[in-house]
Amino acid sequence: MRIIAGKYGRRRFQVPGNITARPTTDMARENIFNVLGNWVDFEGLTALDLFSGTGAMSFEFLSRGCASVTSVEKATVQYNFIAKVKALLHEHNLLQVKGDAFKYVATCRQQYDIIFADPPYDLPNFALVPRLILESHMLKPGTIVVVEHSKAYDFSALPHFFQHRAYGKVNFSIFKIDVPAE
Repeated sequence: MRIIAGKYGRRRFQVPGNITARPTTDMARENIFNVLGNWVDFEGLTALDLFSGTGAMSFEFLSRGCASVTSVEKATVQYNFIAKVKALLHEHNLLQVKGDAFKYVATCRQQYDIIFADPPYDLPNFALVPRLILESHMLKPGTIVVVEHSKAYDFSALPHFFQHRAYGKVNFSIFKIDVPAE
């Protein structure tokens, strides 16, 4: 796993062979962060990484200056790998949650500036993920939600849909929660 940019940019970490996660490709990760970087300054933001896998997105958020990142991952191998990288980086702004992302979304009361979700493409009920996030208490005016998915899904009819981006076989649906006009 390689961190693309920021204070940890170009750092590489050997991912264990028994990890079952499908990490976001470097190209897709770099591109989606370039898009997000045109809209927000990551410095001081809070981010949530659901279905964290290797934690690549979590560490990318931290590397670019997010004040805190919550990483939710239920698989023990992936959770332990994220903990190992966190320790190697001496990163204190990463909160790890070992648990089911669906339960986390249903019970979380913390609000985030950016929410990134990358469920396994073969996850039963995959199509429910964006709606559950958009109906949760985790959103506030200005929150950006990014859902990574295969081309099999089209979430453009959901509320707050803003853009679709595709990089190779990786697709992102982006949602923006409106900021009320003053």
